[in-house]
Amino acid sequence: MTTTLTFPCTKCGACCRHVNLSPLTAYLDRGDGICYHHNTTEHTCTIYTERPEICRVDVYFEKHYQTQITWDDFVKINLIACKQLNDLDV
Repeated sequence: MTTTLTFPCTKCGACCRHVNLSPLTAYLDRGDGICYHHNTTEHTCTIYTERPEICRVDVYFEKHYQTQITWDDFVKINLIACKQLNDLDV
């Protein structure tokens, strides 16, 4: 399947600031919960074009979830997670 899905990312960086909270991303933790590759000033990924599969929402959906859930529902769930992660910083 060719990827044409687009996740409505706001580029807030919350998922990159809390990689320690998931066993799927914990290996990216630089020791303070923040991803090794997260630019904390600009909220960008320093390895964006080579980022891990778990960081590629569309690819991760297609590889692991497309037979279990719709893209729209997957996006809704991920947006809830985004908000929860962002709320941790308030």
